[in-house]
Amino acid sequence: MPFSISAYFRSHLAGDLAGGGAAALIALPYGLAMANMMGLPAVLGVVTSVVTAPITTVLGRNPLLIGGAASATVPFIGRATAAHGIAGAAEICLLASLFMLLLGALKLGRQIRRVPQPVVTGFSCGIGAMMVLSQLGPILGVKTVIDRTSNNLIYQSWQVLADAGHLQPGALIIGVIVIAGAFIATSISHKAPAPLIGVLAAVVVTALFHLHQKEIGSLPLAVPNLAVSWTLSDVFSLAPSALALALISSVNLLITSRVVEHFRGRHKHMTQNDADAELGAYGLANAAAAVLGAPLSVGIPARSLASVRCGATTRLSNLFHALFIVLFLAVGRTYISHVPIAALAGVTAYVGICLLEWGTWRRLPKMRTVDALAFLTTAIAVLLTNAVLAVAIGCAFYPVRLAYRRLKLQKLKRTRPLPVNLAQNNVNGSDDRDYVGHQSADGHLLQSLEIKK
Repeated sequence: MPFSISAYFRSHLAGDLAGGGAAALIALPYGLAMANMMGLPAVLGVVTSVVTAPITTVLGRNPLLIGGAASATVPFIGRATAAHGIAGAAEICLLASLFMLLLGALKLGRQIRRVPQPVVTGFSCGIGAMMVLSQLGPILGVKTVIDRTSNNLIYQSWQVLADAGHLQPGALIIGVIVIAGAFIATSISHKAPAPLIGVLAAVVVTALFHLHQKEIGSLPLAVPNLAVSWTLSDVFSLAPSALALALISSVNLLITSRVVEHFRGRHKHMTQNDADAELGAYGLANAAAAVLGAPLSVGIPARSLASVRCGATTRLSNLFHALFIVLFLAVGRTYISHVPIAALAGVTAYVGICLLEWGTWRRLPKMRTVDALAFLTTAIAVLLTNAVLAVAIGCAFYPVRLAYRRLKLQKLKRTRPLPVNLAQNNVNGSDDRDYVGHQSADGHLLQSLEIKK
């Protein structure tokens, strides 16, 4: 269907603008915090979004996937920064970007499409829980020193809750208002920019009742100068870390893309080639960001789903998200600087609650045992480990199940010889499913082997 400007303005512009604005509001403090955790100048965290968004808007295959600096990349980039400064971060990010391009060219991205859907929904649920738990500190207003060297978010949350006696009621009120306001707006209209409405409601309440809480504060603009001097030995020494960074970023990117695709509703589903092209698009975009010393961009569930919840429907919402960041920094940073941190934490928590896959929880008792185990284990593993290991643990149930069924089938063939006609089918290429199907008359045997599971 040809693109119609008038139809776009009539049907999509408002939703894309609202979605882009909501994503930008989340991206600003989150990007600044990520860069700071990596030891980089804070502004580079938002430079990532501004530089990569135009490229992924044009070349990316998931139109509503919005990327940015992510916590999964912090250990790798942080170590490179500690060892070699901004130049070290630029080097490892550039090399990882080239690896991402290589993974896309080798068509390895499509392997993520093989990840079973229960693992994807478990990943989504785990990310949702992670988003809620990670915002406990700002919402409660406590200043707990958290062990960031651990991937165990449950342990980190326990550290926050142990200090809950020092919570600030004002921060809690602001966070609850944002979450409640967003859900009320959604109940009235699914097209309403729910997170933005929640933030505006919280800002109004804060002003009316003088709830003095920590705000975003001043937003820096100066981008540092970058001087990179590479040798061949530098490339070889960085290659293992850069490859690991590329693999973790790629898995995060493509699994998040599937989560966003799941929440988009009715649309044309992505193909295997789309996954490879997505890796190539982000590899190219990240190479452009690395030239400026900015960290890698991967798919960010919080801003992507916030954009969807605000009504975004086209890839221009990603571009608007970058333009809003520039606009907020250049024109509106005085106003944005006064938005309470607890309000933005409420937005992230609201999106996390939406990601908790409530429908899957309701269907859990009726799911196959292997699917239920994969879903639950992946969700828990996301909170305890990293994304790559969580997905690997969830997927591991399926080859184990397959091996178990084949072992039982081989035992069945030894104890109950094949009928002549089935033996002939087996010679002609019939698979194990044919044999099991023809044994269905023996209900007791099927039940004992649990073939239907």
